[in-house]
Amino acid sequence: MVSYVSALLYGVGGIVMAGMALLVAFQERLVYVPVLPGLTKSYSITPARLRLLYEDVWLRSSDGVRLHCWFIKFFPECRGPTILFFQENAGNIAHRLEMIRIMIQRLHCNVFMLSYRGYGASDGYPSQHGITKDAQAALDHLSQRTDIDTTRIVVFGRSLGGAVGALLAKNNPDKVAGLILENTFTSILDMAGVLLPFLKWFIGSSCSKGPKILNFLIRSPWSTIDVISQVKQPIVFLSGLQDEMVPPSHMEMLYAKAAAHNKECIFVEFPTGMHMDTWLAGGDHYWRTIQQFLDKDVPEKKENESHHIDRGSLYCSITWLMASLFFCFQNLRGGDFLHVEF
Repeated sequence: MVSYVSALLYGVGGIVMAGMALLVAFQERLVYVPVLPGLTKSYSITPARLRLLYEDVWLRSSDGVRLHCWFIKFFPECRGPTILFFQENAGNIAHRLEMIRIMIQRLHCNVFMLSYRGYGASDGYPSQHGITKDAQAALDHLSQRTDIDTTRIVVFGRSLGGAVGALLAKNNPDKVAGLILENTFTSILDMAGVLLPFLKWFIGSSCSKGPKILNFLIRSPWSTIDVISQVKQPIVFLSGLQDEMVPPSHMEMLYAKAAAHNKECIFVEFPTGMHMDTWLAGGDHYWRTIQQFLDKDVPEKKENESHHIDRGSLYCSITWLMASLFFCFQNLRGGDFLHVEF
């Protein structure tokens, strides 16, 4: 009996040690996946393929890493909201372009897409410390532009991007007007227990049970659950209930933590939404939710409330109409791609 118990203890100990070794050696490969299996690091398409008006933007993070971004406009002159989009952990910004195309058409907004360090055409290697600097560089760039309404910058983050966006919004209450989170985890610490269940008693965030004695092994904790309560801007939580990667309960916990400190929080569920396709499964309801959030919490600022229509507003409305007709026309026939490089 003694030998059996000893063998069992040694076996359990061996499994825990093996799990620790895997976390130490391969955790960055689990958290950050710049290249999808079978594909290359380069972009499969550019916004030009989807006939989008865009700029190639090159930035330097505060530690000198060279970053690539796409700034995509609905049309050149009229200033709607600008969405700073942070992607999931796998693949690069090119893999999100179809969703971004529909976002621009439905929301009449600009979209700035950051390629994290180590992703796409950006230099460097991904880490929490580094990506935090990358996000700040992107926001600082947008805040200094003169061709957008810098009071209407909204951060949109999905999954890992939600962790990036929440931290950025918390650190920049004067630059970020609102925050959109979709299928985001409470922390990488908690996700370690999801991926390797036997570790959940040893690794976890501040809201989880267990001694959490192995937290020090995690180099990119992305503890959004500890950040979200400090975000003062309006927040909308978009949760796909069929999420097969991040348990939907994570979004519920994030919302509960935020709502306890922030009265401007909205939680919306999409019954058929999975981790990557909630925007598609949600259909009109998904886009109406975001549009209503923008209209209510990030409205266009009007200098006067007189009833006459000023020339600028009239021009903006006409341009919107022309741009919408252009998108419909391009979808019906081939045409030259629109591409502006700076």
